[in-house]
Formats: sequence, C-alpha cells, structure tokens
Amino acid sequence: MTDRLYLHNAELRTFEAEVVSVDDTQVELDRTAFYATSGGQPHDTGHLVWATGAANVVDVRTVDGLLLHTLAGPVPKVGTPVTGEVDDTRRRHMMRTHTAMHVLCGVMWKHWRRVVTGGNMDALSGRMDFEVDQLPEGFAAEIEALCNAEIAANRPIEVSFVSRSDAVLDRELIRTKVNLVPESVTEIRVVDIVGLDKQADGGTHVSSTGQVGRLEVIKTESKGKGFKRIRFVLHDS
Repeated sequence: MTDRLYLHNAELRTFEAEVVSVDDTQVELDRTAFYATSGGQPHDTGHLVWATGAANVVDVRTVDGLLLHTLAGPVPKVGTPVTGEVDDTRRRHMMRTHTAMHVLCGVMWKHWRRVVTGGNMDALSGRMDFEVDQLPEGFAAEIEALCNAEIAANRPIEVSFVSRSDAVLDRELIRTKVNLVPESVTEIRVVDIVGLDKQADGGTHVSSTGQVGRLEVIKTESKGKGFKRIRFVLHDS
C-alpha cells in the first residue's frame, strides 16, 4: 500500500519515493504527497522528476486498491527513485475549499441540526446538499454571515487518528446522512475545527479557518422534497 503522506502533513509539497509498479501511463509509488480523488475532493497535480526524465502528473486516483499517478510524458521504470512535486497553488485552493465545506457543515449542524446528503468541490468553489424541507427567507445571507464569522474567528484545525474500535461513528464524527467510512478502515482520521466541527475525514485542510478567505453563497436551490443545495465560492478577502 502506498504511504499517503498528505494524511499526516497537508503542507508537504516535495517528497522522495520509488516506483513500485507501472501500467502504461500510470505509476504506483511506495509513498506520495499527491492527493488521490476521493470524498468529493479532486486530485492534486504536479510532476515527477528522476535521473533521466520528468513528467507531469495529470491525475491521481485509487483503482482496485492501488494509488495510481497518471503521467503526461515519459514513464519511469519500476525501481526508479523519483522526486515528486505537488502544485502548490492547486493544493492550497483545495485545502481552503475543503475547510470551507467543513465550516458550512458545522454551521448547519450547530444552528439547524441538519446533516449532509451530498457534496462536491473544485478549486475555490463547492456545493453541499442538506436534508432540509424548506429554507427560510433570507437564509443565504444568514448562513453566509455565520460561516464568515467562524472563518474570522480563526479557529485552529487539528488532525488526529483513533482506532475504529475507539471511535464513536455517529453524529459525534459523522455529519453525512450515511456513514461513508468503509468497513475496511481500521484507523479513523479525525479533522477537528476546534469549537465548531469534528468529522471523520481523509481530505487536506488549512491549519486555521482564517486561511479560508471570504465565503460567498452564490445560490441555493431545491434538489427535491426534503433536500436543498448550497453553492459557494471563495475570495481572498
């Protein structure tokens, strides 16, 4: 199994690794700082460099349990030592956006006790679906203000790991309608926006809410009876 370095250090951008398998344009490494698409968060990009070549990393995803990096360019052989470099701008945007989604999720739970039914994100934009019958008048402006107040509070964000046997996988750590943590996962990674939101989560995040920027709710919409969608974008200030 590839050692996913980003789970312990979301700030890591450069790392050393070794190619352990190759399939056409895809390579598996023994360790990586490249985030693989999962949980609604898109993959990182960047490049790999080795003694005789270099190639851009254009996709990273898990296929049949293998974490595969898709390369545009030459492909190193099995056993080749490589240096990986993650695109900082894209990663930083994803970290800010993913944290913003947790802020939104935390605000919805804190003020309305509503759980998430779906979501997706891109660089500095995202959407989340909640189990809500009807949104009150002025809801978009209200939740935008509440989220930005939490961001301005500059709450610290802490990452920890607990064994599945010790974790309480209910509303203490799960804010989604359905528990999405696979049964095969024996160690639960917990992302805690201290004082607001604490969830089982495998994504990358900034270290405090003040780094998120300003959140703007650009649209709310109905996705059927009992389900509402909130779309947002992030600004630097």
